[in-house]
Amino acid sequence: MGSIVEKTSAGTIYKASTTAEHPELDLLTFLFESPHTHAAESTILHADAADPDNNHVTKSQLRTLVKSTASILRNGYGIGASGPNKDVVLAISTGHYLLPSLFYSTIAAGGVFSASNPGSTPKELAAQIKQVGVKIILCNADTKPTAIAAAELTGLPPQNVIVYSSLPGGKLLLTPVPSSTPLSPSGQLSWTKITSRHDLDTSIICLLFSSGTTGPPKACLLSHTNMVAEAALILSPSWEYYTNLGLEHIYRTVAHLPAAHIAGIQGYFVNPFYLGGTVYWMRSFDFPLFLTYTAKHRVTHFFSVPPVFLLIAKSPLVTDQFSTVEQSVSGAAPMGRELQRAAKAKLGGGRLGKARLVQTWGLSETTGSVTMLPMGSEFEDDESGSVSALVPGIEARIVGEDGKDVEVGREGEIWVRGPMITRGYWDNDLANKEGFEDGGVGKERWFKTGDVAVYKGGLFYIVDRKKELIKYKGNQVAPAELEALLISHPKILDAAVIGVDDEKEETEVPRAYVVVADQKGITGQEIQEWVAKQVSNHKKLRGGVVFLAAIPKSPSGKILRKDLRALAKKQQQGTSKL
Repeated sequence: MGSIVEKTSAGTIYKASTTAEHPELDLLTFLFESPHTHAAESTILHADAADPDNNHVTKSQLRTLVKSTASILRNGYGIGASGPNKDVVLAISTGHYLLPSLFYSTIAAGGVFSASNPGSTPKELAAQIKQVGVKIILCNADTKPTAIAAAELTGLPPQNVIVYSSLPGGKLLLTPVPSSTPLSPSGQLSWTKITSRHDLDTSIICLLFSSGTTGPPKACLLSHTNMVAEAALILSPSWEYYTNLGLEHIYRTVAHLPAAHIAGIQGYFVNPFYLGGTVYWMRSFDFPLFLTYTAKHRVTHFFSVPPVFLLIAKSPLVTDQFSTVEQSVSGAAPMGRELQRAAKAKLGGGRLGKARLVQTWGLSETTGSVTMLPMGSEFEDDESGSVSALVPGIEARIVGEDGKDVEVGREGEIWVRGPMITRGYWDNDLANKEGFEDGGVGKERWFKTGDVAVYKGGLFYIVDRKKELIKYKGNQVAPAELEALLISHPKILDAAVIGVDDEKEETEVPRAYVVVADQKGITGQEIQEWVAKQVSNHKKLRGGVVFLAAIPKSPSGKILRKDLRALAKKQQQGTSKL
């Protein structure tokens, strides 16, 4: 079930070897009312990881909660009163088992849900509020000071900052900042069922900010179609796999990533619901606690990012906590084959006897994953470092600098189109112009992802971000390749690579930033020599090695190379002054 290649008059098109359809329904009807979703009325969908017995919510309870909260948003704040796709409600919160209810309720009211990372500063949050015209901020006690400060910076009325909290039994409390009295719903508000293909495709139900690893964040538009297609097309093969084995599909996971990015929103709010599974919520990521909860709740499936898998592979704290894990998926950034093998060795496999650890690829703009290796696939044990094969419904091209398709097996920027792809960015004409290419008469536009990929034997491999490739005397050097090599060294805990200018050679050269347990245990020179023995001449670390206490990363696990470039520039300026 790898991808296939078709040579057409429109170019070289990559697609899945199978086809599939997704339901044409709005997200809430799809999750709560349709036969497509596998959650029963009594299914516990969300629970507090620390105390799930007293703090959880079932599908039946959640439906009632969503309708009453939607009533508060509509009748108290006018969300959706003038029509859908307009009124933005932004949540900034640490992990909480009732946070998903705010997402569903915003959509039910006819609003647009957005989110900011709980670690955002007031200034950063204020910029997002201004960018998308937020009407309400939803926060919890942990993020209340930031929300209040950002509201003051933007002129948002204090009563439009609402603090949510909970009582045992899944009771949600919504309290405006100026008050100590929780809001009361005036009845229940049911969402509008949508079946029109045009309305589903053109809807805006979620605004997600891009990671901003190379520039200012953009707010990408996600529709009912995007989120329903993502769940159905990605996860249906998993359900079929267990059915064919005669096994119940048991889905239990721990929410340990921020629910302000696509991995958290689609991965915790939508996908487990569709599969009828339970999400156990951590307040924030803490690796020892993550291990404790994974074992305690007998986690069967989880998605995470390379930095977490690096901890799983290298931490002495890991013993048998992952014995029940049947499948795990890594995304947000490519993971080297050595790390993939090392992390996979720590997973037990549960009822299946062996665990799967596969990589996926996608962005906020693609509603998450557009590649996957389904359980039971001929490639399910792939350890080559691939990011899997295209899912049904997605088409791709691999394009060179000249805008033309490269030969199969050559590197180029990957462009995609299909039902999971965003229609564009909120109020950003320049990004909408630069990020898309005409798809031909009667065809969808191509989204230009900015990722450099190569296709081999039915699978895709991400080389790096187009803007992050290092050019050494005309030769391209992929930072991700050197990073994967560096973290395979037993004394290196983490690493990042950027290009820095070499004035003497008048070219960019690779520089490594590394984290080690004991800096006295290895020198930068030794690292340079170790790398030089294993790479081509143009990939040597001519820019040197710099030791750091930690690699700067976004909450979703992506390396913040712009921070490293700023550090390199500062160091260079400091040197020039000496």
